[in-house]
Amino acid sequence: MGNFYSDNDDIQFLFRHIDVGKLAEVCEEDFRFAKKFDYAPANANEAIQNYSLVLDSLGQLSADFIAPRAEDVDRQGNILNEDGSVTRPKGIEESLEKLAQAEVMGFTLPHRFGGLNFPHLVYSMAIEIASRADAALMNIFGLQGIAETINAFASEEIKQQYLPDFAAGKVTGAMVLTEPDAGSDLQSVKVSGHDTDKEQPAKVYQDAEGNWFIRGVKRFITNGCGEVLLVLARSEPEMSDGRGLSLFLVERGPWVKIRRLEEKLGIHGSPTCEMFFDDAPARLIGERQRGLITYVMSLMNGARIGIAAQSMGIAEAAYRVARDYAASRRQFAVAIEKLPAVRDMLLDIKIAIEAGRALLYETSRVVDMAIGFAKRFETNPPEDKEQAKQLRTDSRKYKRVAGMLTPMSKYYCSEMCNRVAYDSIQVLGGSGYMQDYACERHARDARITSIYEGTSQLQIVAAVRRVCSGTAENVINGLAQQQFEPELQDLLQKLAEGTEQLKTAIAFVKENGSEYMDLYGRPLVDIAIDLINGYLLCGQASTNVDMQVGVADGSSGNGKKIPMKKRKALIARRYITKNAPKLAALAELIRTGDKSTFAEYEAMVGPVPTE
Repeated sequence: MGNFYSDNDDIQFLFRHIDVGKLAEVCEEDFRFAKKFDYAPANANEAIQNYSLVLDSLGQLSADFIAPRAEDVDRQGNILNEDGSVTRPKGIEESLEKLAQAEVMGFTLPHRFGGLNFPHLVYSMAIEIASRADAALMNIFGLQGIAETINAFASEEIKQQYLPDFAAGKVTGAMVLTEPDAGSDLQSVKVSGHDTDKEQPAKVYQDAEGNWFIRGVKRFITNGCGEVLLVLARSEPEMSDGRGLSLFLVERGPWVKIRRLEEKLGIHGSPTCEMFFDDAPARLIGERQRGLITYVMSLMNGARIGIAAQSMGIAEAAYRVARDYAASRRQFAVAIEKLPAVRDMLLDIKIAIEAGRALLYETSRVVDMAIGFAKRFETNPPEDKEQAKQLRTDSRKYKRVAGMLTPMSKYYCSEMCNRVAYDSIQVLGGSGYMQDYACERHARDARITSIYEGTSQLQIVAAVRRVCSGTAENVINGLAQQQFEPELQDLLQKLAEGTEQLKTAIAFVKENGSEYMDLYGRPLVDIAIDLINGYLLCGQASTNVDMQVGVADGSSGNGKKIPMKKRKALIARRYITKNAPKLAALAELIRTGDKSTFAEYEAMVGPVPTE
């Protein structure tokens, strides 16, 4: 029997290294739910045990049931029926049924709706595990943010009607945001009003009794055939920007027709739909005009963390194929992992994965603290004024940090995932290009991760402003205050030098305006991420977790064991030492002042091709 949780030393290590007990305390609101719900934990130890048991169960299900079906799912794909309904691949339906039976379809929902009320950190671990088994399945399993949005913003009546079914796995959802002409520019979702043209973007209108209806087209909708649809539409026709948009709930029914299933490069098991709403009855979520600015931005931030976790799962799966092949494939009388070029590639892959995991899990931890503190301040603030003031300050701080780390994680993990998938094919050579191995599927699945829920370029735009506003420096300085092992001092010095280079680059950018900031956003964000990851890895190398991990002996793969602390020190040393020259080069690039992208674009790129 396999297990994608217990066979991953790094996930298990981070589960023990991060203060999961503190997150449990925040999520369980000092464990007050144990008095009302028998299955709610009464203390941190009970919560941690629950988290571990669920991850172990999901790990076994992923290895033994979901992963063996992934290849057939990829080849079968989804079927659009004549009546506008969709038949998902058999393996997807079977896996969703198993996940519902395992009671993991309400990961972060409150106990009162039958949810697990787990931290987002544990949910990110779960998404990674499931994505390693089948990345396409994650696009349904990982859409639990639909239910979270309903829980956060909808009326109590709507919550009671839909959330228990989400938690039980009886329904799935979809984020119905994109329109044919709007794309990532959600502010461009069109004006409202009744229209009979079936090619028009989705429009919302009210009848004489005040009931809402939606008519028109939405495109590129993941799991658009789900039962519960959250639809972004313009409720204020006189407002052309994001303030005129509201969020609506629509149930699947005869008024929702799937007109087309997209033929995609990868994630074939995930239906991507073009939809037509035929005067579909709709219910307003929350308040008018807050659809994009508040509700969808919250929903998309959660989805971006989900895509980062999906990226981690794909990368882990691709790495394991490459490592297994490199250890067994012999060329020139030796296993190819003995060849320096291949060995170097595998090392870089492994370290990039662990750096991505460190960033993602830290992001998830910060999000848990931000949500927990905000909820406590709103619902049960301390009576003491100073304590209430401190709680508010902490809540705002975590929100700012989450606002920066979320796009950073999505950007870094998805780009890393694509590199790892590409390099895993390279390790296998010609075999990697064939369907005999899963590498080609992982590469096809990986490609979408840096596109949907906001492209890498949009993530950089979102992150760079936080980098330049001082949030990145505050995060880096906070991480630098940890207690580190003495033998890491030379690495900490390199990180300190990198921090000064970042500060100098930021000062230069500010002198040249916001347009220059956008132009050099990528190197700025790259420097900040590498510094944050460097400190996180040094923190892991200074851990108190007593954990031994195996070291391959070059033949059986089961050699001696060393402390994880020692292994993490080796990882940190290679990561920081190898990145130090790159950080200096990026900082120098930023300070060149080159603006030819603006001034000489037409001359260098030439005319638009006519044929």
